[in-house]
Order: sequence, then structure tokens, then C-alpha cells
Amino acid sequence: MNATRQPDAKPIAVSSAKPNAAHGAKRVGIFGGSFDPVHNAHVALARLALAELWLDELLWVPVGQPWQKQRELAPAPHREAMVRLAIAGEPRFALSRIETQRVGPSYTVETVRELQAARPGVRWFLVIGQDQYAGFHTWHGWQELLGLVTLAVVGRAASGPGGKREADPQVLRVPHEAVALPMMAESSTDIRERLAHGQGIDDLVPAPVARYIARHHLYQDLKPSQELNGHS
Repeated sequence: MNATRQPDAKPIAVSSAKPNAAHGAKRVGIFGGSFDPVHNAHVALARLALAELWLDELLWVPVGQPWQKQRELAPAPHREAMVRLAIAGEPRFALSRIETQRVGPSYTVETVRELQAARPGVRWFLVIGQDQYAGFHTWHGWQELLGLVTLAVVGRAASGPGGKREADPQVLRVPHEAVALPMMAESSTDIRERLAHGQGIDDLVPAPVARYIARHHLYQDLKPSQELNGHS
């Protein structure tokens, strides 16, 4: 669906004030991605989301069959194992296999439907990056999804002018939360490239994840052409 662009459409942010505990609704975040591999910036973002959104829990949801990426991902069991290692020690983090166990493309709206059916009464927050927010209107079932979750948009705190893509006006009109992430150098694409060239990654991923990657010889045979559209 193509929206008519209106120049006065501005993003509407939701107040970040501490929620009233008397309201009783559990606040749960959904943090999806390929996590191929999970790295320090993922963990930092997740911890910020816990604090700034006052979450009771944050679900890490590794993608099963991505509908937008062209490159082949590492097998789901490896990506799940690395996430488990990265989130150990934080009781409010949990791994969800809902998408890796589903047959067919991973659509977020289907994931949220299943989670809501299994856990009624929860207030859901979908944690997404600025680029995902800009392209949100291209997602399968995006209008329905806006009615099911509160968007929590992560932006780089030091982004300069022109560093952010504008979201569709229909998306901008819907209130959302904003999470500011300090500038960090980590990216899964760069980590895969470093591993393919035999370079170290100890400063980019949690130590248990680095050991897991080395033990299983992951990403060592990566070809440059495999990195097309590999941004996370």
C-alpha cells in the first residue's frame, strides 16, 4: 500500500515516564534479528531497552527464514546457542525459538499474534532499528502490527544530519518509544568479514560467543558475495 506523503507528518514519541505498577500489565519487549552472530552492540541495545522501556522481560527472537535477506544465514541452532551464551546472567532476557521452529518466511506480525495468544494481557514492545522503522510500511501486515505492539525505535545518539531515513507518514503518526543507543563499532557483517580473513573478534562479541565461534569454526569459509544484504 502506498501512502500519500504529507509534509506535516512528524514522529510522535511516547512519554518515557515510569509506568504505574498499579496498572498491572506486564511489559515485554520483542527483539528480533538474524543474530549472525550476536555481538556486543546487540547486548548493549537490549540492556538499554530493559531500562528505558521499563520492561519486565525482553524476548530475543532469532529469525528463521528471513523474507528480506538474500544471503544464507548460519544454521539456526548455532545462532540460538550464541544468543543463549550472550544473554546468560540477565534473568529478564529470554530466548524465543518461535520463528526458527516455524515453517516458511518469518513475518513479525505472525510472531506477535502467536505470542499474544499464548500470553494474553501483556503489553508488547517491538524493538526495531531506525532503518527498520523507515521501511516498516513495506512489512507484511504492518498496519495490523501497529495495532498489536508499541514500537520502540532505536536510534544512534550521535547520528548526524541526513543520517536517518524518514519513515512513512502513516507510521510516523503512530506514537512510539525512542531508545538512544551510543555509537558502537560492532556489526555482524564486519564480524563475519573479520572471521573470514582470520582476524580476531574478542573485542566485538561476548567472550563465550567468541569461544563458541572458534570451537565450531563458524564463518571461516565465508565468500565476499555471501555478504550481500547482510546487515545484522
